[in-house]
Amino acid sequence: MLTDSKTTQRSSRMFVRNTRAANLPANLSRSWLLASASRECDLHAALASEADSVVFDLEDGVPEAGKAAARERVAVALDNGAQAWVRINTEGTKDWAADLEAVAGQPGLRGVMLAMTEEPHQVVQTSLQLPSKTPVIALVETALGVDNASAIARAPGTFRLAFGIGDFRRDTGASDDAMALAYARGRLVVASRAAGLPGPIDGPTVDAKGRDLETACRTTLSMGMTGKLCLAAGTSPTINAALAPSSADIAWAASVLKTHSRGRTDSIDGSYLPMLARARRISDLASSYYP
Repeated sequence: MLTDSKTTQRSSRMFVRNTRAANLPANLSRSWLLASASRECDLHAALASEADSVVFDLEDGVPEAGKAAARERVAVALDNGAQAWVRINTEGTKDWAADLEAVAGQPGLRGVMLAMTEEPHQVVQTSLQLPSKTPVIALVETALGVDNASAIARAPGTFRLAFGIGDFRRDTGASDDAMALAYARGRLVVASRAAGLPGPIDGPTVDAKGRDLETACRTTLSMGMTGKLCLAAGTSPTINAALAPSSADIAWAASVLKTHSRGRTDSIDGSYLPMLARARRISDLASSYYP
């Protein structure tokens, strides 16, 4: 709920979303840009970026003293053309309730990302405070959350799982080495697949760019994750390219599908149907990412 009409008046222009990204289904989103709601200019910049999905951040990205103003800023944006997700505070807290009151029902709300999800009931309670069928991304950031990943993935309202690497490392003492985080990533992948959800969203690789970010994205893909959080708009194109089928993959898929369409079945064995399914998947993704 808006509390200060002056904030509404200060919104100097409509919030315009990148058209390509706005038309991409969220289950296919690769780059998920966290944009602090502390400043209106940051919201405008995020929406204009190449990030597949934009997440206005009301949690870690906003100091406690600025949360009330940030909520109102987000509510104004979502009522004035912005299409975005919103990261809200931990279920059951005063900030969580205030966050939901501010964004629930706003026309531009695509869904919420629930911080510090550890139990399935947290998703359920959040979902009940939102309009019917509003998707909830469960951000898993602790050992307890990883341990309960399967139950969280199956909770009514859960749309996708995401991995909060920084807080998970603080909770467990794990390093940022790929092997140290492999178990947690694997749990989220298996839980997502078993629950019929899209692949989970990997955590951000802070300060990485260029080849370092490409390497991090290869780890994301190798684990079976299909999206990645990011903190800087400039990293979105790298993530999008790294998590999309390569030109070689697309050419291979086209060749397999062309051969299949001609009815050539002389070499069918136990590997054929999985290969055909992979080719179709790559072709579908290429059509979505490169229309």
